[in-house]
Amino acid sequence: MMKTFAILFTLILSEFAFGQTTLSVQVNNIPTDEGKILFGLYSEDTFMKAAPDYSQSAVVKDHSATVVFENIPEGEYAVSCFQDKNMNQKFDFEPNGMPAEPYGVSNDAPSSYGPPQWSDAKFTVAKESVSLEINF
Repeated sequence: MMKTFAILFTLILSEFAFGQTTLSVQVNNIPTDEGKILFGLYSEDTFMKAAPDYSQSAVVKDHSATVVFENIPEGEYAVSCFQDKNMNQKFDFEPNGMPAEPYGVSNDAPSSYGPPQWSDAKFTVAKESVSLEINF
């Protein structure tokens, strides 16, 4: 029984040590320090289609905000974030459909004629930790 427990414990630890990593995301050029920045980490299946696979928020300080996603499985992901100025937990739009709050996407993916594309925003999380910067 003790031997079985030791083997299971080792397998669980190896999963955390070898199959998952840390992702740090910093947003710069935030226009004001009001509200919070809401971050979503997406797989290809959820990017711009569904709720994020992982989410976090951060306060804005000196026009910057940073979050750390831990224990992220290896794979391809994209990050999107926005400044929730009015703290209503949603990305607001103007009546004409244009964004009403500052936002950004990993790789600073362009979005001048519609939403950002997965191919422009994706990046790979492998065994080493990953750090990204997004500019509003």
